[in-house]
Amino acid sequence: MKLWQKDTGSKKEVEQFTIGRDPEFDIILAPFDVLGSMAHAHMLEKIGLLTPEDNATLQKGLKEIYSEISEGKFSIASGVEDVHSQVEFLLTERFGEVGKKLHSGRSRNDQVLVDLKLFYRAAIKELVEETVELFELLIELSEKHKNDLMPGYTHTQLAMPSSFGLWFGSFAEGLTEDLGLLKAAFDLSNKNPLGSAAGYGSSFPLDRTLTTSLLGFADMHHNVVNAQNSRGKTERTLAFAMAGIAGTLNRMAADVCLFMNQHFAFISFPDDLTTGSSIMPHKKNPDVFELIRAKTNQIQGVPTTVSFLLTNMSTGYHRDMQLLKEEIFPAFDKLKSCIGMSTFMLKSIKIRQNILQDSFYKHVFSVEVVNDLVLKGVPFRDAYKQVGYEIEADQFAPDQNHLNHTHEGSIGNLCSTAIQAKMRAATQSFDFSKIDSAYERLIG
Repeated sequence: MKLWQKDTGSKKEVEQFTIGRDPEFDIILAPFDVLGSMAHAHMLEKIGLLTPEDNATLQKGLKEIYSEISEGKFSIASGVEDVHSQVEFLLTERFGEVGKKLHSGRSRNDQVLVDLKLFYRAAIKELVEETVELFELLIELSEKHKNDLMPGYTHTQLAMPSSFGLWFGSFAEGLTEDLGLLKAAFDLSNKNPLGSAAGYGSSFPLDRTLTTSLLGFADMHHNVVNAQNSRGKTERTLAFAMAGIAGTLNRMAADVCLFMNQHFAFISFPDDLTTGSSIMPHKKNPDVFELIRAKTNQIQGVPTTVSFLLTNMSTGYHRDMQLLKEEIFPAFDKLKSCIGMSTFMLKSIKIRQNILQDSFYKHVFSVEVVNDLVLKGVPFRDAYKQVGYEIEADQFAPDQNHLNHTHEGSIGNLCSTAIQAKMRAATQSFDFSKIDSAYERLIG
């Protein structure tokens, strides 16, 4: 029987349909469920619903289960509904009636909501760490190739001189901006819903401030209805945050696929990082970046799916929200994989030298020549017309070695130090150390 079950149960078909993919996600949530239970048990002792002996027994049992989870020895037994039930059954089986006392003052609603918040904080930390590693490589490549020129494009047409330093640096700074939205998702994940029960609180004198501190939350959802309503809002914000990072990776991957094309041949990778063709022996395909492009497009579709799942949903918990995990959990894994593979591949990127010395690219210097004329006193409109006439008459012959870009963020002034400062500020805004310290005190 399920923990909530009375004398009758659900038909097998209903049970199978409603459980869905929850068992695979519950294993992921298991360590966080135990951490939440540890904090809850400490709080129950403080308000007198557990004796010190009861709490000591539960803490011992929960630490044992946490270790089993860490060692891969934990599983949800056949017939057990969810991870919450499995933990409670194990405690009751091993330590007797005290295991049945743990659920006092909470509902599965706030229990799973706490599990999710704790999981999201951990997953965000991993994303930040992966993103910082990629960022540092991009800055390194930007500085290394700041003097390697390449054409810039607008409308996919030749535009103005750019550089690989500018190109790499653009994605680096983009990632600092993406972390801003991820911080908003982290802030929503870093609020304690425990004590909201089914969404309307409890007649027990719960100490929600204590559990907030014990779990390292920055704050709590004070209003218990809002605590429950945060489910969905948190996932939607997470979805947009992940889509932001995915969008940056997507554009980079699209550029790589284009620049590897033989008509461009701006960059290349070692043969063992590309794939071949079954019939064309000359092929070196950018399969990794094509898959990054596709996977990041999938991630950018998650906010739409999440928004539709939440459309017209009234206040309180609804079973619809179970399906949010099917979108958010895989998106975390997919995004981490895309960031990691981008880092792995870019460590071996090879840049073609002296691209703009080819006369094919001479027109990208047209603005440089116009600006030089303006600096010599020619009105801009006249200078523009003069260069335009030279191009039309095929008489345009610019000095391709004369570039003088000095303003902030240009070819000659990449502002890498300022961009690095942005990343430091972004990462420092995530107070992961407070969470780590709280867990260390709980687990011992």
